Amino acid sequence: MLRSLRCLRLTGLPAYSPTLIRRNIGGTTSDPHYDVVVVGGGIVGAATARELAGRHPHLSLAIIEKEDTLGVHQTGHNSGVIHAGIYYKPGSLKAKLCVEGMHLAYEYFDEEGIPYRKCGKLIVAVDESELGRLDDLHERAKLNQVPDLVMLDAQQIKEIEPHCRGIRALWSPYTGIVDWGLVTEHYAQNFRDRGGTIYTGAEVVGFEENPGHYPVKVITKKMNVVCRYVLTCGGLQSDRLAKLTGCSSEPRILPFRGEYLLLCKEKCHLVKTNIYPVPDPRFPFLGVHFTPRMNGDIWLGPNAILAFKREGYTWFDISVRDTWEAFTYRGFQRLAIKFVGFGMKEIIRSVFPSLQVAKLQQYIPEITAADISRGPAGVRAQALNADGTLEDDFVFSRGDDVQDSGLKSGHVASRVLHCRNAPSPGATSSL
Repeated sequence: MLRSLRCLRLTGLPAYSPTLIRRNIGGTTSDPHYDVVVVGGGIVGAATARELAGRHPHLSLAIIEKEDTLGVHQTGHNSGVIHAGIYYKPGSLKAKLCVEGMHLAYEYFDEEGIPYRKCGKLIVAVDESELGRLDDLHERAKLNQVPDLVMLDAQQIKEIEPHCRGIRALWSPYTGIVDWGLVTEHYAQNFRDRGGTIYTGAEVVGFEENPGHYPVKVITKKMNVVCRYVLTCGGLQSDRLAKLTGCSSEPRILPFRGEYLLLCKEKCHLVKTNIYPVPDPRFPFLGVHFTPRMNGDIWLGPNAILAFKREGYTWFDISVRDTWEAFTYRGFQRLAIKFVGFGMKEIIRSVFPSLQVAKLQQYIPEITAADISRGPAGVRAQALNADGTLEDDFVFSRGDDVQDSGLKSGHVASRVLHCRNAPSPGATSSL
């Protein structure tokens, strides 16, 4: 991301100090001004703002976040896993930045005193049909330079996870768990300590050209800010932010809710490490897995179902606009036709969570329906193309795809870098 920012010629900018900040409540005011504004206060936005403040201390910087606190959505609702880079296509940004980010993350946690557990991960094959895919995954992980990865037999699996059943497994000792929301708070405090300003409760609703040294005006429901450059890290709203600058709305963001189950306290001793299935390339999502949490809980899941609201964490969270945009998008229609059977099964398992027990018992036979209850949920910002293909890598655009000349926003768009897609392992890769 910082390489992309350098393409916007940030280096060498002269210093400009922000003006006195005054809230615009019914009257005129001098808009605060900055060299760079980051729109979106999730973990990617906070990490990048922190890094910019450290590398370029002469720049005046601000984060604008629409919620009242940072990291409310994807950052605050993820499983907390520190990924090691096993699954991702060699040569992709995800593969490169995950492995680099993992090493940087552990160093950062130690420096900041952030609690974490390097509890490892088992990717378990439960029958012969999965062994070929497991071998392929092993080769992919070696190309990605995942550290200390080992292939285990059934007995060696028991030595690490005594209650886990499997015939072979990949063991990743560097996979861990952490509270990424807490990490984001540390990023934000580092940013403030380096002179950065954070605005919360300020939803961005537009961008305009502005005369003078600060050619971009960022319009929010709370106030306006003028600046020289903008980075958007909007997560679930990333396509809409791009469209506000005149850029294409594609890839479009579809919200997929992932619902977790909780293992009862009496059975939490059965799981000491992350236990994952061997991924099936026929399906777009990974499948049910076991995730230890920093507080001692064990999360089981998630499933993957279309949410009726971009920030909708239950079946009762509904946005007419979000639902209409999803169902009328030709990309979603093509995706739905392709995976209609998979989608119906996910919906049924959401309504009747006990149906997931058989899948869980393939790995931990002692788990019964009485041992599980409904747990938390998160919403994944899934980037989707018009042809129905899912975007699998990080995606950035720099205003070279301006669609709406009527907005007169070509100049604005050229000064905005959009983070269009930051899927898992976005948190691990954040540094």
